[in-house]
Amino acid sequence: MKQKFFEITNKPIFVDEAIQKVARREAGAITTFIGTVREFTKGKKTLHLEYEAYTSMAEKMLCQIGEEIQKKWPDAVTAITHRVGRLEITDIAVVIAVSSPHRRTAYEANEYAIERIKQIVPIWKKEFWEDGTMWIGDQLETKEYPEGKPPAGGDTK
Repeated sequence: MKQKFFEITNKPIFVDEAIQKVARREAGAITTFIGTVREFTKGKKTLHLEYEAYTSMAEKMLCQIGEEIQKKWPDAVTAITHRVGRLEITDIAVVIAVSSPHRRTAYEANEYAIERIKQIVPIWKKEFWEDGTMWIGDQLETKEYPEGKPPAGGDTK
């Protein structure tokens, strides 16, 4: 089965799998960026996150980022996996792995990738907070739950 270097998944992400995609004999460095779900954001306690994506377009944009990296850093090999669906505290939301003969290239390409994901990939995030508010994407709007608090058990679906 052919490895998918750029993907959106609703399954847990394993960092070792991303590293294996980019590992090669020429690589003197492999950098990884691992984005996880944190417990506090903007001073509020997070219950969980929900990510949604326009999957086919998101994967196409992830491939585009890989192509951009290849043009800027020809020796770099990149793999990006982003998770969608409900994620709990400490779950991995995104992994970017970059290999290169030199560490500077791997660092720079990895940083470039996460910034480009934020700019062009159609992925939306909802944060559900303990105080009953919800943050949606980059709009910084908050919405109250119907009764001012999340449904019993913290489930918001």
